[in-house]
Amino acid sequence: GCNRACTVEPGPKSPGGFDCDTESAGGRKLALEEIEQLAADVQPEDAPCRWMVLTGGEPGLQVDTALVEFFHARGWRLAIETNGSVPLPDGLDWITVSPKVAEHAIRQRRAHEVKYVRSCGQVIPETVVEADHHLISPAVGGNHLDGKTLDWCIRLVQENPKWRLSPQMHKLWNVR
Repeated sequence: GCNRACTVEPGPKSPGGFDCDTESAGGRKLALEEIEQLAADVQPEDAPCRWMVLTGGEPGLQVDTALVEFFHARGWRLAIETNGSVPLPDGLDWITVSPKVAEHAIRQRRAHEVKYVRSCGQVIPETVVEADHHLISPAVGGNHLDGKTLDWCIRLVQENPKWRLSPQMHKLWNVR
């Protein structure tokens, strides 16, 4: 699930500028052992990847200390992409905060990276998130990246050197 309802138009649960592409109503409850087995089943035998990425809806609504400790005890490293609206437990190996709330409402204020989705005309916010990496992702509508939005975001990062461009390639390639 998710505690936001992102749409193109700004509103009480959306910063505006893009539509959420995550279906958050489906899904099923799984025990930690079942999650680990599903992850292990997709590991290449010759080069297993021991990273698990927790993503949305809003994974901060589900992740807790018990989950972190369970996977760490089994040799997994955990990354998370959160909207920042809830504080996360300690121990996560990589945190990306991609805010979908106003700056004053961000509860996860420390991350490895902070990433904002931007449409043409939207400025870089003065983020409250302390992060090592600062990213701007041009908003994608459907599977189309508008040239004006891309140009705008390129200009933003050129004029603000601590920020880097991070296109959402999975959307352009239609990988969901």
